[in-house]
Amino acid sequence: MTGPARPPPPPAEIVARMARIRARIDAARSAAGLPVGGAADVAVIGVTKTFPLSYAEAAVAAGLVDLGENYGQELVEKADAAAEAGIEARWHFIGGLQRNKVKRLAGRVWLWQTVDRVALVDEIAKRDPGARVLIQVNTTDESQKSGCEPGEAAMLVERAGEAGLRPLGLMTIGPTGPGGTAADPRPAFARLRELGEACGVAELSMGMSADYELAVAEGATMVRIGSAIFGRRTRSP
Repeated sequence: MTGPARPPPPPAEIVARMARIRARIDAARSAAGLPVGGAADVAVIGVTKTFPLSYAEAAVAAGLVDLGENYGQELVEKADAAAEAGIEARWHFIGGLQRNKVKRLAGRVWLWQTVDRVALVDEIAKRDPGARVLIQVNTTDESQKSGCEPGEAAMLVERAGEAGLRPLGLMTIGPTGPGGTAADPRPAFARLRELGEACGVAELSMGMSADYELAVAEGATMVRIGSAIFGRRTRSP
């Protein structure tokens, strides 16, 4: 696994970037009439996808312990290397999940964020009993997006609980407009909030570097942020 040639931002710079992000989160919640601080704090997941382990190490040194990975092999390699180096991170799997990858990932993932079908619920329950999971929902009706249909969310939450997992909430990815341009994500985020209320779950993972303030205003409890913390990626796998 290779990564960008440039070194990671120093921990002090990550701390400064995180402070700016948290200030913007608080401002977005306040403007939306939502409580700020304390139990209302929004969790920031630092997305280290395609960045080398040194970026994860810098993030943890800056106090950011929740890290997200999109690719199974990359998470396995980083989680194992981090453990050997004494880097204490909580790894979130946030990419498309194949059933045959679950066995390898089990024991390394702190939160499975992209569970979108019964087969995955059952496989995670088998390989990682009691695991924390989020049900990924396709709230944009885009055929290329992963996630269950909104009408299936409650069933999957119930199935996960029956299987002995801990279904903490729901996750979604905002829309992409024609030609790859960003579309207004607020309807998709509002839809997830409504589904979360209907399902009786607390956690809503939605929003990334470009739209996390809009997600927060719609009730996000977790945001997944990469470039705003670590800088621009220089490669894709």
